[in-house]
Amino acid sequence: MAVSWVNWKEIPYGKGVYLLTKDINGVAALEKPPGILSQPNKKTDLNRSLLRAPFDFKKQAYLVSNNEGEKRYLWLLNRLDSATSGLILVCDSKELATVLKGLFADRKVQKKYHALAFGFTRESKQIWRDRMAVAKEGRGLRAKDEGGLMAESYMRRVKQISGPPVMSLLELEPKTGRTHQLRYQCAKRKLFIIGDQSYGDFKKNREFSKRFATKRLFLHSSEIKFTYPFKGKKVGFFARSTLPKEFPR
Repeated sequence: MAVSWVNWKEIPYGKGVYLLTKDINGVAALEKPPGILSQPNKKTDLNRSLLRAPFDFKKQAYLVSNNEGEKRYLWLLNRLDSATSGLILVCDSKELATVLKGLFADRKVQKKYHALAFGFTRESKQIWRDRMAVAKEGRGLRAKDEGGLMAESYMRRVKQISGPPVMSLLELEPKTGRTHQLRYQCAKRKLFIIGDQSYGDFKKNREFSKRFATKRLFLHSSEIKFTYPFKGKKVGFFARSTLPKEFPR
């Protein structure tokens, strides 16, 4: 029986980051608030990163201490934009990281997000398919409606809010993993995610922020589910996060 070497209580979690669930093989779902980076891009990012620990860019892993104080790697399996809150996965072995990253690459990981957007959607369920290209713009990246690769997402309307402002709480399930995919696809349908500083409705964002005293992006990674092979067995992993208090119930 596999046992993780990690003492999860002693991990140097970033501000507001905590362990949501883990399995005996060393796969864990952490939850992060908005504003926290999945990984530090430079040394000055350490205090606003997922873990307050050195990060090896070649290995794509954090370097943390085990129970005996020895330094070992904790592999980062997926990423979220800093403005997006919710679930992010890590694991404690290179072998397992290779397997799980393969599942992400092969689209065998089911991910669900919740978004609060301005406006109404007439249909309660939709499949969104769009061509989108991502290009560097200024210091960051921006998705554009200029050919590119196919992006596919499933949308389910959870709740409509008459307002003011008029809003929709959406459950979004991306089937592809394009950069800024959900934010771009929502904006293309005039369902601007509240707080989106790249694709959103800037005037409504300002009004909302002033009225409700919050400047966060209302996009939250709320569920991850998959089955992975490990030592001759198939192991199921499931993590679900509750919506942050800023979201309507």
